[in-house]
Amino acid sequence: MEYIRQTIGSSALSGIFEIPPSLRDKKVQVIILPAEDAAPEEAKPKKRPIGFLKDKVPPLPDSFFDPLPEEDLQAWGL
Repeated sequence: MEYIRQTIGSSALSGIFEIPPSLRDKKVQVIILPAEDAAPEEAKPKKRPIGFLKDKVPPLPDSFFDPLPEEDLQAWGL
């Protein structure tokens, strides 16, 4: 990252910044850094692809779709 660091008299900054009384008429260091982006690319929410689990979940067995036994239906009050 590039930056600039320079020592100057605080009176040169009086037209740009409001200088606190404790820094007036003194030499000060000015450091200029590049501004950070408001929303970096990594912080933006990423869109989830549709069907993202399709390849990771094994297929359901055929018995999954069979009706429940009568005793299980009665236990659930169905």
